Amino acid sequence: MEFFPPLHLGWLNGWLLLALLVLTDIVLFLVFQRKVVKRLFDRSGWTRRQKIFTVIGKLLALLLIVIIIMTPLKLGSPALMIGFVLVALGLIGLIKALFDFRNAPADQPATGGIYRITRHPQIMASSLVLLGITVAIGSWTGLIVFIISRILLDVNLVAEEEVCLRTFGIVYQEYLDQTPRYIFF
Repeated sequence: MEFFPPLHLGWLNGWLLLALLVLTDIVLFLVFQRKVVKRLFDRSGWTRRQKIFTVIGKLLALLLIVIIIMTPLKLGSPALMIGFVLVALGLIGLIKALFDFRNAPADQPATGGIYRITRHPQIMASSLVLLGITVAIGSWTGLIVFIISRILLDVNLVAEEEVCLRTFGIVYQEYLDQTPRYIFF
């Protein structure tokens, strides 16, 4: 891993792995009904503070995307293989999470399938993909930006939980009590 790996556009850059994430999202969103996709991106009920932290976190995520696009993959290194494994696990988790979300009734919170392990499997899986790409490009700068953006975007998770608590009441409170926000805590 390098703190500042060389940045330049190339065919063997991190964008190749990022494209897998984008294509997965596009295909799944095209397959899902419009109302399911709308539910995924509903931000009504969020406070101004939550929206501001989300914007800052997304700006840092955009910086990470630029770093990924401009940084070559660490071909022939163990970091590349570790990154590939993390990306694959993340994509599998994301697909599972999105299908579990789609299969949940619209008038109930998604609590089945992978949602029994973590309250935010889509975010966890997408984060695993981005972490894997960051490892595959071998960038400490990318890793630091990733961590800071994830910390700031944690406000998203709290906002979603608050809205779900208001919407679903005691059913969601029981889910909060039984299921960790993250996989291990």
